[in-house]
Amino acid sequence: MFDIQFITKMNAITRTEFNFKQQRAKYEGKVRDVYSIGDDYLVMIVTDRISAFDVVLPKGIPFKGQVLNQIASSFLDKTTDIVKNWKIASPDPMVTVGYRCDSFPVEMIVRGYLTGSSWRAYCAGAREICGVPIPDGMKEHQKFEHPIITPTTKAEIGSHDQDISKEEIIAQGLVSKEDYEQLEKITLALYQRGCEIAAERGLILVDTKYEFGKRNGEIYLLDEIHTPDSSRYFYADTYQELFDKGEQQRQLSKEFVREWLMENGFKGGKGEVVPPMDDDRVELISERYIELFENITGEKFVKTPYNNDVYERIECNVNNMLARLSL
Repeated sequence: MFDIQFITKMNAITRTEFNFKQQRAKYEGKVRDVYSIGDDYLVMIVTDRISAFDVVLPKGIPFKGQVLNQIASSFLDKTTDIVKNWKIASPDPMVTVGYRCDSFPVEMIVRGYLTGSSWRAYCAGAREICGVPIPDGMKEHQKFEHPIITPTTKAEIGSHDQDISKEEIIAQGLVSKEDYEQLEKITLALYQRGCEIAAERGLILVDTKYEFGKRNGEIYLLDEIHTPDSSRYFYADTYQELFDKGEQQRQLSKEFVREWLMENGFKGGKGEVVPPMDDDRVELISERYIELFENITGEKFVKTPYNNDVYERIECNVNNMLARLSL
């Protein structure tokens, strides 16, 4: 069942407690609550939790879960010709139901530009990321000659993802050489598709990450794709002018949340304290996520209201979907 106390006074869903038919287990990620159903299916509820620097922040962001779920659902549908994915259907604005897969223990991060954490590492003297050499003389936000893949391990909540090279992944037996080479090809193809779709919206897909697994011996794309939580976008019309001037890019991502945290002394380090998030800050972040949705998809965002039966709505929609799967 459910408990209305999990809706905050700012109307954000930060926790779910359901007991679906044939439910085997529940996993709480930084943002998503994943329910294992029978042997073959997963129910993923995208909550309004928000994380940065691998830390879940203390307040939820209204409509963030809906934004992420609907963007991911759309992009999953637009990339099935490249790779199969886990999605079966999205029966609720905050929910996706799909196939259970055996996930690979790495995330495939692909970068087209030197920015964000890669730029911070570069400024600190790094000329190699995950075994990939980076030339001297590059500037912030500069485009790489070719997109680079910089994988990480998957961290538990409260821990940090760790950079790892292709060679280390294979040597440690995390992914076989054959599978990893397939993951590289798929990652670059998905990134290229994302760049093409972004260009249609006047955007540049700067960097993003993908998660993969296997089902019946085939590689599947898991989780989500090309959302502002996993991706960074620049506005294409001002990119070159701002780059030439050495100014910051206009971007669509949650980098603005990271920047606010860093300005207030938080980078996820040991002993650091997350700055207070008042209602104005929460509302601002919510508005930015809605802006991200509308710019990335080109569609008007329609808010699904929070009310006293929101958990009943989710439960009913999921149960109806599971019934169609003969569960």
